[in-house]
Amino acid sequence: MATYTHGHHESVLRSHRWRTAENSAAYLLGELRPGLRVLDVGCGPGTITADLAERVAPGRVTAVDTAPGVLEDARAEAERRGATTVDFAVADVERLDFPDDSFDVVHAHQVLQHVGDPVRALAEMRRVCRPGGVVAARDSDYAAMTWYPAAPELDDWLALYRRVARSNGGEPDAGRRLLSWARAAGFTDVTAGASVWCFATPEERAWWSSLWADRTTASSYAGIAVGGGHTTAEALERIAAAWRTWGEARDGWFSVLHGEILCRV
Repeated sequence: MATYTHGHHESVLRSHRWRTAENSAAYLLGELRPGLRVLDVGCGPGTITADLAERVAPGRVTAVDTAPGVLEDARAEAERRGATTVDFAVADVERLDFPDDSFDVVHAHQVLQHVGDPVRALAEMRRVCRPGGVVAARDSDYAAMTWYPAAPELDDWLALYRRVARSNGGEPDAGRRLLSWARAAGFTDVTAGASVWCFATPEERAWWSSLWADRTTASSYAGIAVGGGHTTAEALERIAAAWRTWGEARDGWFSVLHGEILCRV
């Protein structure tokens, strides 16, 4: 089983709480309708979960994550939004504790890049999805991320992150592999696509650069990177400073490419 590289530091959850069904699962929304049963795998703090619940109510959404603490955050988000049709459980996507054919839609956002066996994970998602249902996954592709202006320290950040993620058993360039993984998991009807996040306004740059600067020096990733001998604390400080400098650039621009798959069961 892979180690979750990011952990659940405030800088990580700051990013995760920004995510919505619109900005992170738009490719899935056309498949949703009231009354469906949905499994949201790796729900994190639950902002996407609550959006999905609004779209399928009175159908129920089951939100699962491997971290009990973040499930409490998701539960609080559902309560804050009045989403009463959401259930929560600790679960491992490679070994889902649900019967076959339990859900109409099985969704995973930014999950498969962090698991040790993404093909097995997709096969499990397929097992618990009813015939005629949909398995949906979206993952970023780190090697395809690009930005302006150039900064050698951000090149160092990207190379370092990919090394650390792979040392933890994950695949940071998951986006481009989703179609291949889905076919290996037994899906024959797969629609593959892509979409992006782009951060280019002063407010977007300030938010994105700040959270990555903080992740670089204060999250679990930082401890793993230094403790695993991949870098030094001093090098991480230089990378964090480069993030802040990029965030202040008048013409700064950053794009995150995501692969997406909709798999018919």
